[in-house]
Amino acid sequence: MSKRLFVSVDLPDELADEVAAVQEEFREASGLRFTDPEQAHLTLFFLGDVAPDRVTTVESALTEAVETAAIDPFTAHVEGLGVFPSLQYISVLWAGVSAGADELTALHEAVEPRLVGLGFDADDHEFTPHVTLARMDHAGGKELVQQGVRELDPVVGEWTVEEVRLTESELTPDGPEYSTVRRFEL
Repeated sequence: MSKRLFVSVDLPDELADEVAAVQEEFREASGLRFTDPEQAHLTLFFLGDVAPDRVTTVESALTEAVETAAIDPFTAHVEGLGVFPSLQYISVLWAGVSAGADELTALHEAVEPRLVGLGFDADDHEFTPHVTLARMDHAGGKELVQQGVRELDPVVGEWTVEEVRLTESELTPDGPEYSTVRRFEL
């Protein structure tokens, strides 16, 4: 049975309360489906469904990518808000990355070509380091989200990024549950 996989940098558990506090600012906005603050992460690359016999090849490619990127542990700072694809049509509400964005982008740029070379689909948009806070299922609360993005400038916090993870996403009736398949130390 295939596994639904993505490459991530996970926020530490200590920042879950701060992520939840930012989400709370949007609690009245209908149509938002919030992510689990305990599972907050930055996605470097989404692979989708991967056959079990390909996981080892993916792990080898990620080992090579992380080594080639040659990024030492660094501080990442999550703050500010944004949306995809635009304020007029919102599908995702996110918190941005200030410090650490260059390192995260360099990791993405090392990972993506190796995984695309294995046959996985490249992102169809420019990489923007972010932590997804919510997905918008319908536009009922769109104006509240627009106002929040324009007026709020929350600080989630910072931590030292020391690893990249290959993460499995198992879809459940209560939302996705994530588990680490393998860690790749910086």
